[in-house]
Amino acid sequence: MRLGVLDIGSNTVHLLVVDAHRGAHPTPMHDDRWPLRLAEHVGPDDVLSKAGEKALLHAVEEACRQADKQDVDDFLALATSAIREARNGMEVLERVRQRTGVELRVLSGEDEARLTFLAVRRWFGWSAGRLLVLDIGGGSLELAVGVDELPDVALSLPLGAGRMTRRFLPAALTGGRPDLAALEKLEEHAATLLRPAAEELAGAGKPDLVAATSKTFRTLARLTGAAPYSAGLRVPRELTREGLDQLIGFVSRIESSALAELRGVSRDRAHQVPAGAAVAAATMGVLDVPCVRICPWALREGVILRWLDSMGGA
Repeated sequence: MRLGVLDIGSNTVHLLVVDAHRGAHPTPMHDDRWPLRLAEHVGPDDVLSKAGEKALLHAVEEACRQADKQDVDDFLALATSAIREARNGMEVLERVRQRTGVELRVLSGEDEARLTFLAVRRWFGWSAGRLLVLDIGGGSLELAVGVDELPDVALSLPLGAGRMTRRFLPAALTGGRPDLAALEKLEEHAATLLRPAAEELAGAGKPDLVAATSKTFRTLARLTGAAPYSAGLRVPRELTREGLDQLIGFVSRIESSALAELRGVSRDRAHQVPAGAAVAAATMGVLDVPCVRICPWALREGVILRWLDSMGGA
């Protein structure tokens, strides 16, 4: 079975095509992404602009063409925080459906946390014990903890790296240097939102393993010395709080345009690195986590695994 998953995120529209069947490891066959920075097309009135809608439509049309070329048997399409929070998000998705035939499912933040948790659980297995999963996206931070494949607690907070960049570090959007005082305010803001969440997570028990996933955490780990992507998915990678504190000191002293020149940093997301680092530091600090393991699987893999499980014996 060849399955395509289209993920409309706050930063990127991402198409992943895998060969998969129930009980087997999903094998990636094709990967395409379009860096739309869709959340930046949502204005102060919470309306997605016409330019943003046009860019989204073009990306979905191109994803459909690529899926056809890959002979996809089934196609799953989902949207996350940028569309979820836009006042006209459902209207936009209806127009996209009329033009392309693609029915996009809008995930809640809690659903994102649950599906990402499933992917991380399958990656590390039952030997990981009680698992705590952290995921910084463009618009939100997802957290989940549990001992099974469904977490006991799944939370979503409006602490995405893109969102925090726009609110606290606007100079970074145009390649400038982040203001150190603003970084500190960002971290304080994140800590304030995280404290009630930390109490809820703690009620589910102390984790045996803390894992982090998705692009922001992978970039932060790479910048603090983790192996590059080219070394392979199964190479162990981690991010320590000590390394993160040193990284924040570094990124606060250089322009985000210069960050884009560093290995392991995507040019289209370089401006979000300082905010992502501040949110990660606040999260690890409030949760008293000295180190996280980086998991290469995240939301898309969780969607694939859930779909395969639903196929029964297929």
